[in-house]
Amino acid sequence: MDGMLSQEEINALLGSMGSDDAVEDTSGAVVEEPNSTAASEERLSPEESDALGEIANISMGTAATTLSILVNNRVEITTPKLSYVTLDNLKEKNPAPCVFIYISYRTGLEGKNILILREHDVKVITDLMMGGDGTNTDAELTELHLSAISEAMNQMMGSAATSMSSMINEKVDISPPNSTRVDLTDTMMEDGLQDMVGKTFVQVSFRMTIGDLVDSEIMQLYPFEFAKLIYTRFRSTMEGDVATSQPAAQETTTVSQPEPVAAPTPQPEPMPMASPQQMDSQPIAPPPMMGMQQPMNGAMPMYSMPMQNVPIQPAQFQNFAPSQNLDGIAPENIDLIMDVPLEVTVELGRTSKSIKEILDFSPGTIIELDKLAGEPIDVLVNGKFVAKGEVVVIEESFGIRVTEIIKE
Repeated sequence: MDGMLSQEEINALLGSMGSDDAVEDTSGAVVEEPNSTAASEERLSPEESDALGEIANISMGTAATTLSILVNNRVEITTPKLSYVTLDNLKEKNPAPCVFIYISYRTGLEGKNILILREHDVKVITDLMMGGDGTNTDAELTELHLSAISEAMNQMMGSAATSMSSMINEKVDISPPNSTRVDLTDTMMEDGLQDMVGKTFVQVSFRMTIGDLVDSEIMQLYPFEFAKLIYTRFRSTMEGDVATSQPAAQETTTVSQPEPVAAPTPQPEPMPMASPQQMDSQPIAPPPMMGMQQPMNGAMPMYSMPMQNVPIQPAQFQNFAPSQNLDGIAPENIDLIMDVPLEVTVELGRTSKSIKEILDFSPGTIIELDKLAGEPIDVLVNGKFVAKGEVVVIEESFGIRVTEIIKE
């Protein structure tokens, strides 16, 4: 055709473009074409992708602030990338074991998503939460790690849910997350992942850095129904805001209409000018004082009524006595600090030694304490003496049975 391409050839060229090309949307999120073979209807529209990327960007920004407080380190989470994945895609991209955190939305939104962290990142986060330096990652992942990361994700995603509440104009709340270690290369996976076989999910990926310890990727998997629900609620909120602002604009237009011109007010005739001799002989009127109305149209000034004497008494207040329970603790806001960890120390006894005596310490040296045999030992919370107790043995570990609470 004279060197020109046909429509079929143009379509073939457009269809042969690489599936790994990324297009950045208006929200800053990057939408990547999927490698999965999902049906064409299982795709988000450009508007839905933009909205989900914007919501994820704002929510995870708030979650990063919460995580930085928990680990006492600088946490940065970059702009999200949107793509579509299946379970087979996850197996190819994540050959190492990872941790799946299941998050359920119970208020405001109804649905579930999965947060995926690498096993090494979980160990670093939990070590920092427990007061370590983040380098104790050689040990096996235990239930203690999973419990700690669940609590961290509970607070992180709780902050993200609060940000989402402001975007859909309705309270959003989540259930406590559940964490589990998953080896995607293992053919015998847990029952919870069997529902993911053959399904395509919307994946929102972030690059996360924690100081100099972690430079990794975290992922969120959204079922298509839940992703579309978030977009629907977000769009309805935005349309409601626009509809609410319309009456104000109409009212402004109505007010701006020209008003009829009023009839001119008759002006008073000018008073004749007084001669200099008359001005010297006439007293000058004093300036108006407070309580006097200004004259209008040359009329005589009108004075307001003088203020009557009002009896004034000093204010009296009742004595402040906050309600307290039996332990003397106000219960109104105690729930806000229930999750704050405190260090509990059991002190068997104390003694004082000189530097010379301490330098003479060697294996086998016996140090006499100030406590008598059988005397209750002290229990301290953050260095404060709070209770007394006795030593007991629980299986192979020492314990203490509290016998007395110290009240000051």
